Amino acid sequence: MSIRAVFFDFGGVIMRTEYQAPRQKLAERFNMDYDEIDKAVFASASARRASLGEISEEEHWTEVLKRFKQPLSESKSFREQFFGGDIVDRHLVDYIRSLRGSFHMGLISNAWSGLRDILAKERLLDLFDTVIISAEVRTVKPSAKIYELALEKANVGADEAVFVDDMPENILACQKVGMTGVLFNDPEKSLDRLNRVLKSN
Repeated sequence: MSIRAVFFDFGGVIMRTEYQAPRQKLAERFNMDYDEIDKAVFASASARRASLGEISEEEHWTEVLKRFKQPLSESKSFREQFFGGDIVDRHLVDYIRSLRGSFHMGLISNAWSGLRDILAKERLLDLFDTVIISAEVRTVKPSAKIYELALEKANVGADEAVFVDDMPENILACQKVGMTGVLFNDPEKSLDRLNRVLKSN
């Protein structure tokens, strides 16, 4: 069966933390290291609940600020510094755009309720025919359910789809569903691997 749909993850793939200094400085402000502040934001109970759509992104940030004993008025500056080193890979965006028309293009992301607004702000929504955000569909990778939902929305079989993600467990999970997985660990090498998959059709 030939590939008809190509799905991408967002965080860690299309948008990546290319500069660690802003987050590192924020960590030092609270006598933490980089990994500690990263986990406080992304691996807390409220982060998990926000990813599942059980609470809003704003409610999650309220919990984060409580954890750091910061007033809600500091929310905007805290977030701006935390994400200060995150950059959208415009070369990858152009590559994804080049595939449109030849394949059904999709996004599958474990993300909070604010991701769709970020995609609109960055003018990325038009890249995708199908956008699956965990907070909206209330299931997260590596659950088989989120991949099955993406395949259903795209109206393709698992053997007709490829998924690009930076987390090995998410690649393994998509492969268990029957999709082809491409691990994103180096932009150039990862796109070479994807191109080989697409050209083998």
